[in-house]
Amino acid sequence: MTWTSRFVTLTGLVLLAHACYSAQEHAVLSSTLAKHAGSQQQHTRSSLPLDICIETVTATLVMCLGLVLGSQKLRPVQWHVWAGKLEREGDAGFLDGSGKVDKEYRGSPFATLESRPGFVDIRRQRREFAEWVKNAGGSK
Repeated sequence: MTWTSRFVTLTGLVLLAHACYSAQEHAVLSSTLAKHAGSQQQHTRSSLPLDICIETVTATLVMCLGLVLGSQKLRPVQWHVWAGKLEREGDAGFLDGSGKVDKEYRGSPFATLESRPGFVDIRRQRREFAEWVKNAGGSK
């Protein structure tokens, strides 16, 4: 997380804590007033004031914004898109903001296939055949 996202998240957390404290104080105050007014008036339960509701919703949205700002770049969901990015960019395509390789990146999923002793590398065989044809054609 960058300092901006941490600051926004912390601001949202402080606002949410203040909204919770205000709601608790309102509940205590309204119950105390209802107790003292007991026999004189009928007890009507008061709802939470609008400013506390707005502060709660705002704090939640600010916290969500801070968390989204601090999240990592999304990776492609489709396998062929991800594999294509891996082929084009290699490990450099999976660097995070600090220049380190993403923790969840485990390398090429095809590396185990390519390292198998019995795996046939068609491209290498094609290059070898093309070189053989050039050398055989030049010696005649």
